[in-house]
Amino acid sequence: MIPVKHIEGSAPVLDEELLLEYQSTGDQQQLATLYLRYTDLVYGTAMKYLKEPETAKDTVMNIYQELVNKLRSHEVDNFKSWLYVVTKNHCLMLLRKQKKTVTVEFNADFMQSEDFGHLDSILDKEKELQKLETCIEALTEDQKNTIRLFYLDGKCYNEITKATGLDWNKVRSLVQNGRRNLKICMDKK
Repeated sequence: MIPVKHIEGSAPVLDEELLLEYQSTGDQQQLATLYLRYTDLVYGTAMKYLKEPETAKDTVMNIYQELVNKLRSHEVDNFKSWLYVVTKNHCLMLLRKQKKTVTVEFNADFMQSEDFGHLDSILDKEKELQKLETCIEALTEDQKNTIRLFYLDGKCYNEITKATGLDWNKVRSLVQNGRRNLKICMDKK
């Protein structure tokens, strides 16, 4: 852990000490002191995934708000590593939400005209979707269910675990194997 001098001449305060103090008293000054040590890590991780400075700055603030609640109930052995994982997961969830939200700019030039060439790409996408649906149906029942829950319904592993009653590691394995099997099937067709 990174020792930092709290007051000139006093003993360094370790991450563990600040964390325990916050968890026992709820004193946000302790949490703020601890978090400030790692804001560069949080910002850098957010920039790596999100690629937008303003969104990364917002993420730094949002992560702090998450910590206020999470650290009261989570046992953390290595704060820096744990914070990195929380930040990475937060960014991945933001990216997943952005994928679901499609923004389309209206352009009058794209209105239907005598040229029906634009329908070719729509038909190609429809064929790909039909192929994907066929490949999903070829998966085992457990893989099919977890793939649908994860990709089509946007559920996380924990939500899938609750919905199916399967073990978390089993869910992760089913999603990864299902994704691999889908890729193999799609490449064959």
